[in-house]
Amino acid sequence: MGMSLGNASRKAEINMTPMIDVLLVLIIIFMVILPTVPTGLKTSLPQSPPPDAPQSATNDVVITVLGNGAVKLNDEPIDLAMLQVRLLQIFGTGANSVVFIRGEKNLDFAEVAEVIDIVKGAGLDRVGLMTR
Repeated sequence: MGMSLGNASRKAEINMTPMIDVLLVLIIIFMVILPTVPTGLKTSLPQSPPPDAPQSATNDVVITVLGNGAVKLNDEPIDLAMLQVRLLQIFGTGANSVVFIRGEKNLDFAEVAEVIDIVKGAGLDRVGLMTR
């Protein structure tokens, strides 16, 4: 660990303990400085219109997800397999419209996510989730 003084040739060794201490301190500093930031879906909150804005007639499409795979498209019962075809008929291929999805109160999100996948598969990128 040190130098041997008994021989004519001197042998020097590097003391590794301070370097290991410095490395451990650097690792701890980087772990504290760079916390992991969870990423999720990009969302935007709905904005209420100004009170003096005129009421415009909108053709909103609301998909209601009921239990047991039943789906309604604007209060019209539709088969889940035909939902994508019907959305393509309504919006065409280059649509830039919003589809609102409403689910029942005690429904698993997996059923709502399946409908979201079908809507995304129809080429619609803007999906709004209704709370009530």
